[in-house]
Amino acid sequence: MKAYKKWLAAGITMVSALTLAACSNNGGNNEAKSGLKPSVKMSDYYDNKAKSTSTYNNGTLKVAEYNSSPFVGMTSPSLQTNGEDGDVYAPGSVSLFKTDADNKVVDGGLANLKLDKKSKTATITLRDNAKWSNGSKITAKDVEYPYEIISAKDTTSQQYSEDWQAIDGMAAYHTGKAKTISGIKMPDGPKGNKVVIHYNRFAPSLQYGGNSYMWSSIEPYEYIKNVPISKLGSSSQIRKNPIWAGPYKMSKQVVGESTSWVPNKYYYGKQAQIKHVDIQVVNTSNFVSSLKSKQFDFSANVGISSEYPQIAKMSNYTTVGSMGNTPEGPQSQYSYLAFNLGHMDTKTQQNVMDKNTKMANLKLRQAMLYALDIGALRKKFNNGLAWYPNSLISPYYKKYYNSKSPRYMLNMKKANQLLDQAGYKKKGKWRVQPNGKPLTINYGAMTSTPVGEAQYNYYLQQWRKLGLNAQFAGGRPMDMNKFYAILEKPKQDQFDVFSGAFGTASEPTPTGFYGSGASFNMAHFATKKNTQLLNDMNNDKAWNDSYRAKQFKDWQTYMQEQAAYIPTSMGLNWYPVNKRVKGYDIRPGNNEFWSNLSLTSSKPE
Repeated sequence: MKAYKKWLAAGITMVSALTLAACSNNGGNNEAKSGLKPSVKMSDYYDNKAKSTSTYNNGTLKVAEYNSSPFVGMTSPSLQTNGEDGDVYAPGSVSLFKTDADNKVVDGGLANLKLDKKSKTATITLRDNAKWSNGSKITAKDVEYPYEIISAKDTTSQQYSEDWQAIDGMAAYHTGKAKTISGIKMPDGPKGNKVVIHYNRFAPSLQYGGNSYMWSSIEPYEYIKNVPISKLGSSSQIRKNPIWAGPYKMSKQVVGESTSWVPNKYYYGKQAQIKHVDIQVVNTSNFVSSLKSKQFDFSANVGISSEYPQIAKMSNYTTVGSMGNTPEGPQSQYSYLAFNLGHMDTKTQQNVMDKNTKMANLKLRQAMLYALDIGALRKKFNNGLAWYPNSLISPYYKKYYNSKSPRYMLNMKKANQLLDQAGYKKKGKWRVQPNGKPLTINYGAMTSTPVGEAQYNYYLQQWRKLGLNAQFAGGRPMDMNKFYAILEKPKQDQFDVFSGAFGTASEPTPTGFYGSGASFNMAHFATKKNTQLLNDMNNDKAWNDSYRAKQFKDWQTYMQEQAAYIPTSMGLNWYPVNKRVKGYDIRPGNNEFWSNLSLTSSKPE
């Protein structure tokens, strides 16, 4: 059950800008052939039927994190924002709750959950044998403290959204008007094992893992309590000597490059079988070569779809994949284009749209999208593994996905008409703003593979065909950490439009990305209608699932029409797995991914 994460979408799309002129969509009805649906099917587990009774679990499981940038090194779940950190620290991580195949919370995890709709309370009860990797007891305060970390006025966390205001006293704490969160109680004291959360709005999503109304991780309060929250992210307790509650504990790390793990004897659940786990960052350009040379057992992050045909031919690797499941639970990942529409008001902690931003004109945004043949990109370069979605909600969530939401399909005539109607007239080579001033559109993008960056060049090429003077912000794609350092500023004017990627939480409520109070809402899209639709997904009526589904579907259509964030690629979560690995299983309900792994030979086959 993951929190919201930003992802470096390196290699999701590999294109050659020189060939795109021949990639126009043929308008056929077959959506898979048009890049609008996936065509590849995979199993979501690897059934290793090795008959040998010998195991090689005293050896080392070798895992690759394919990335063109170093990982940040943030071990705290409350402060993590990049998916890469989530990957390299996954063996030591643990969720509070156990979930079933439908992602509903069930008893038997680190803690049990009891919901009382009448009193609007959620009671979290830790198991008696819950311990940290240093042997200390996991307490009620460890459950409560993440709420303080995430909601503190001077926090560096990006996980807060207005859904948290459903907790009594949360809004007052977040704005600095209260020193404690009045709605979170510890009946047996901070060192007890029970936490009761009082809500003013009781959301149906509370039934599911990874929802946006309850945090599903813990923080070691006694270990970090002397560090101010504002400085926690740079502390030695988090960066150098963290403690863990999952099946493994970290034995070594080279920040940005690798992490190494050994079993955590204090883990409450199934003991890890493999004695050593190494996770190493590998440049995306070495994706195929590193597997051909049998350096790794599997990838921690999703495979590069353009390289899939080469991986599929390897007899010593199998591919495991799913539309919505990962080793850490249900999750969808997607790339998007977004337009800078305002800023974050640091006093109110709310996103504010600014009518004077370059991208404030809806017709300009829509025109830029009609200039792109995104379906053709997916069709030609993603080998049936990724598609051009029509929604910010994955089809994995069958009850809530809106298959009828509109897409922006290539239509240069319409794009030009929209710009003409909006007053963006040509003055020489380039169009100018309606007020007659020059218009330069700065596009922000992260470094990727060479052909991945060619997609960015295609965007610029198409926008220039419209007469828009579009260029890379800073002159070229930039390092992931620099890119997000710009976007995370409350107000920035370096990117007018930018490409990013998100990894969602397990439960599909999207307030954490797109709510008016969400730090991840880096385009600063905030309207009354958006807020209303998001709130209605989890109001009292939403306990009726048909009503709830309608709110989700209406929101998806609204977001497509508003063109503040447009999904450009959604893909299968797929992983190459060496055939010496046993127990690799990303099916929903597998709450012991790392503990269930074992090895059937001494080194990758």
